[in-house]
Parts: sequence; C-alpha cells; structure tokens
Amino acid sequence: KRLIVIDISKEKEKKNPLFLINPEIISKSERTSTHEEGCLSLPGYFGKIYRPASVKVRYIDKLGESRIKNFTGLEATCIQHEVDHLNGILFVDYLSKLRKQIIFRLDRRQSN
Repeated sequence: KRLIVIDISKEKEKKNPLFLINPEIISKSERTSTHEEGCLSLPGYFGKIYRPASVKVRYIDKLGESRIKNFTGLEATCIQHEVDHLNGILFVDYLSKLRKQIIFRLDRRQSN
C-alpha cells in the first residue's frame, strides 16, 4: 500500500486533510507552475520547482472508494511532491547540479 495525506488549509482554517491511497498520476497538464518547495526530509533547504500546474489522479479515498479527480494549484504541487516521495524522488532531484551545490554550500557556510 502507498499512502499520502496532505492538508493545505491555512493556519486558522478548519483542517481538511486529503487521504490518497495508492495514488497514481494518470495525466499532467502541459502548463507549468512554480512554487518554492521544501521538505521535512531536508529541513532548511528550499528551491523553486517547476511542475505541471494540474494533474489527474486515480486513488482510493479513506472510505475505500475508487476516485479519479483533477487537482490544480498548490494542491497539485503537493500531490506531485508526495507521489515523488513514494517513488524515491526528492524535490532537490529536480534542481540542476549547480543549483543543488549552491543551496547546500550556502547552508554549510551559514552553520559555521
């Protein structure tokens, strides 16, 4: 089983987690969007990542129902980020070698 849970509600909003069991991205838009991404797997590191602006995902919901749904905006970005985790990919894997070196080198300098 593969599971992701995301919640993009704002701090003062009611929490609204989305549970996706065995998520599969079945299509992606050609249009892209960019967000500054970070990750609990790499605390303190951030980078601008270009991803498809919308995705169509097949998944099983928390009630066991099979669903296919289109996601856009930040929700689409978060789903892609988390599906990448399931596939062993981190957001820094999308950065150029030079950009990765800059990010990690700057961090080492700041901690010394």
